[in-house]
Amino acid sequence: MNKIGIFYHPLVEATFAKAKQLQDFLVANGVAVWLCSAWEGEKIKAELDDTDLILSVGGDGTILRSAQAVVSRKIPITGINLGNLGFMTELSADEALEQLPALLAGGGWIDERAMLEAELLTAGQEPTEKFHALNDVVVARGGAARLIQVEASVDGQHLATYKADGVILATATGSTGYSLAAGGPILYPQSEDFLLVPIAPHLSPAYALVLPAKTVVELRVKAILEATLSIDGHVNLPLSDGTVITVKRSSNTTRFLRVHPENSFYRSLEEKLKRRR
Repeated sequence: MNKIGIFYHPLVEATFAKAKQLQDFLVANGVAVWLCSAWEGEKIKAELDDTDLILSVGGDGTILRSAQAVVSRKIPITGINLGNLGFMTELSADEALEQLPALLAGGGWIDERAMLEAELLTAGQEPTEKFHALNDVVVARGGAARLIQVEASVDGQHLATYKADGVILATATGSTGYSLAAGGPILYPQSEDFLLVPIAPHLSPAYALVLPAKTVVELRVKAILEATLSIDGHVNLPLSDGTVITVKRSSNTTRFLRVHPENSFYRSLEEKLKRRR
């Protein structure tokens, strides 16, 4: 590897200190390195050319921002956990320097994860830009503590009208996040299927659905007060009554460079879930 980017969480001092330590180690081993806050999307895009690997220093939130930053570039990400759960991270802070030489020598394996694509259509307007999510697309109520109605259709067929706090569409990666808290199942990480999970539904269907990868879902918002669209928890947009959100599997994927065995997900799952309790 000739060029590596290191992202850190700008509000957590320990992540910057670890990022600097990794930078010093890589430079001493002849690797070109650039360092950037994971929140500076435009600055990141200017540095991505010829980058071979991204080291994401933080927790799952930093990973999600890293995935957004490199979407469509196919640059692999290795997560170094300084957060809480770290479902998506690969290395602990203590083992990062120990494992880096193996990665530099071409070791590890690529873990490719499905993403979702969301497009908005507001009544009387052209479709807006497309968004890509590694974790989830969430349509939810805004600041007022009132239910919204979301009309959901699957492949052009009406499914249900949810009266709820919202609806989550989650990838396999996102199935251990907000979707799990709302009662959804856990999918195998490399699954291309995705989930539809209502949030606190009232007198409307409460079950979660596992949808095939080729499914197209439309969510039509019925809300007197403003609702919200959230992409991976950090892109948040207001939604007005009548807005339609079309969600399907993205043509992009997120690629992780990993060193632990492929079946380690099962070994670590219960341990990480216990930390949530």
